Amino acid sequence: MTTHNFISRRIRVIGSMLLLGAVFLSGCGGSSSQSAQPQIDLTKQFQDALLTATYAVPAATATPAPPTETPTPTIDPNITPPALPDIYRSQFLKPLDIPRAYVSDTCTYLRNRWDPNKSEPGTIVMPIMFHGIAAEEASKDNDISKKDFRVLMKSLKDLGFEAIGMQQFVDFMYDNAKIPSRSVLLIVDDRHHREYFDENFKTYFDEWGWPVINSWISFKDNTQDLINEQRELISAGYVDYQAHGVVHNYFQNDETFLRGELQGSIDAMKRDLNVTPIAYIWPGGGFSALSVQIAREVGYKVGFTTVPRSPVMYNWIPLADQMDPQRPGYAPEGSAGDPLMTIPRFWDSDAYYRLDEVRLTGKEAAAAAEVSKANELLYYDIICKPKLGAIPTLTPQ
Repeated sequence: MTTHNFISRRIRVIGSMLLLGAVFLSGCGGSSSQSAQPQIDLTKQFQDALLTATYAVPAATATPAPPTETPTPTIDPNITPPALPDIYRSQFLKPLDIPRAYVSDTCTYLRNRWDPNKSEPGTIVMPIMFHGIAAEEASKDNDISKKDFRVLMKSLKDLGFEAIGMQQFVDFMYDNAKIPSRSVLLIVDDRHHREYFDENFKTYFDEWGWPVINSWISFKDNTQDLINEQRELISAGYVDYQAHGVVHNYFQNDETFLRGELQGSIDAMKRDLNVTPIAYIWPGGGFSALSVQIAREVGYKVGFTTVPRSPVMYNWIPLADQMDPQRPGYAPEGSAGDPLMTIPRFWDSDAYYRLDEVRLTGKEAAAAAEVSKANELLYYDIICKPKLGAIPTLTPQ
């Protein structure tokens, strides 16, 4: 018998069976009051029966099976994770300078630390503050001579440093976002005319792409001409504006005063410069737990002191809890309770002499990370991977 005749015969048989079934059901239908019973889809039954009889294909079920739920990953209690190392301590830190970690979740920290698409362990940032740059010898304590300034900038470049902007810095400190492994923040305090930036910093932007940060004082008596010059610098693209107070160089631990300085800077910079600052450079280095709390409330992400303890790294900011008799001018930051709002800064006048210390701190930290890498990754696999997933692989650029 041919395949065609075989299939035709099955169709006739199945059709006859379904027809007889339909006649039987219609005969049992009863009175017209029962005619609203559900009608049988004979065509659908015929198709299903044909597929089953001819090709052994099962008919579709009326109700699909519910989707299988993904089981919640669990941590095996029988596996003991390795101990994580103590926080790295640089050989260059003074006895009272204590490195602080600020990322509360260990798993998030390890994921960011070892993500190959982010900054490598040992990536370091050196914030430097500038005030006046004198044409000849510096006559003020806060100033640096033009000659020494140029030596500092050339030395930074020769040692492999690259300047970054404030948003880059914030992204690095919060999420370990990719930045140069030796980075520097060039922060100019106070108000300056456009000429100051064009003469001293624009060359480095044109040649090396280095931005500079202006910690701007929003004095109420700022002239429109001065404000217009700042707008021109913003348009030029190489000056990054952050907040440096309104009254400036006067600290009062009073909520009304502090809100006027912190929120007042934001309001004035939005109005005058169309800029919303994310960093607050504490005027004169004055801060407190209350000022830090208010700074957070109004939206600042980071704050900077005038204390040059150390460079900083992701989840690593050295601070002190008590006064150091050998450095009485260094205000202890621990009581403020927020490392990201009390970040150290180097003075321009001695930054050159501490470049090797900064560079070697980064190298030391990278070497220490390499020693602990295997244990940290194993800890992540046991404790963190069930919650956060695997650490990402390198994404091709």
